[in-house]
Amino acid sequence: MPHVLLFGDQTVLAGYMPALEGQALSVSQRLPGEAGPLPADVDAVVLHLPSLAGDAQARELIERAQAEDGGGLVLIAGSGQAAEFDLLRDADEFLLDGATADELTTRVRRVLWRLKRHDSGDVLKCGELVMDLANYTVHIAGRPVELTFKEYELLRFLVVNRDRVFSREALLNDVWGYDFYGGARTVDVHIRRLRSKIEDHHTTFIETVRNVGYRFRGPS
Repeated sequence: MPHVLLFGDQTVLAGYMPALEGQALSVSQRLPGEAGPLPADVDAVVLHLPSLAGDAQARELIERAQAEDGGGLVLIAGSGQAAEFDLLRDADEFLLDGATADELTTRVRRVLWRLKRHDSGDVLKCGELVMDLANYTVHIAGRPVELTFKEYELLRFLVVNRDRVFSREALLNDVWGYDFYGGARTVDVHIRRLRSKIEDHHTTFIETVRNVGYRFRGPS
């Protein structure tokens, strides 16, 4: 199980722990200036920059993330702080202070996906469609399907919430995050690409609900 370390203000980061733990992740928290060595088995670090103020252990975590196979870095910073601390080039993902738990979990999953370290072992099945969440793979009748990260996240969200109807705005918020400034057209484009990859004239997985949005209604 991948290990995510939250480093920074406890009152801020503790609110993110339930959402991350719900993603089959091992989550721990470290306070700036806390005594003792840093854990070695960290796959991703979430740094709350406003509370660090040049903390030596924070710099160690950043340097570790910069090293080859050293883990991913998700940076939470206030406006202008990333540039001030020259950390944008070090971060794999960047959020503004006050980001929602959904935003953070999406960014952490994206980092782990890039590093191929998400090993929840979960498998989602719907008819001939099989999603292996451990390896971020999708197969249709045993045939591998190549998806982009966002296509995969959109499909995963729809499969997990099978039979529920989601508006385009809801999908933008839940899959892309609240800081995404694209319009509803973005959802339509990704749905169309997904359909072209996982459906044919015999099988329909994603249903359009007129004047509302989309739902996943694949065969059981």
